[in-house]
Amino acid sequence: MREPFAAETHETPDNETSPEQRRSPSLLDETNKAIIRELQKNGRKPYGAIGKVVGLSEAAVRGRVQRLVETGIIQIVAVTDPVQLGYRRQAMIGVNTSGDLDALADQLRATDGIDYIVAAAGRFDMLLEVFTADDDDLLDLVMRIRRIPGVDHTEVFTYLRLIEQRYDYGVR
Repeated sequence: MREPFAAETHETPDNETSPEQRRSPSLLDETNKAIIRELQKNGRKPYGAIGKVVGLSEAAVRGRVQRLVETGIIQIVAVTDPVQLGYRRQAMIGVNTSGDLDALADQLRATDGIDYIVAAAGRFDMLLEVFTADDDDLLDLVMRIRRIPGVDHTEVFTYLRLIEQRYDYGVR
């Protein structure tokens, strides 16, 4: 029998959401949270070993992880070192915009070299994280971004050295 997934235990009609669902849209139970914590420590940890920690069989952990992936709650990916892959220049680009932010985001999404796109509050409307081979490629990318209709201003923050990058921020 399949292990129930936390989200499957809280059903409401399609057009309604409970107050609990609005507060916690993923509806993770403590077991799913524990599985995620284990995967944040080591994304390659065997399901059997995770099962021992959380008190489930290997098959039950595998099923839960699959449902967490299918629902978009987690992704299991290889995190790479961009410098070792030839991306010697990394930067954050602050963007001030005019017009439809979602339409601009769609255009930016289609632009090679942009790894991360965030709608922001404060000095910039959007923040973009980019990885390029060198300064010439960075300049080319910035100029392509500046030519997109709706981009009013950009400011580039070049990374000198990555001090720390973490993925173990926990589960609420």
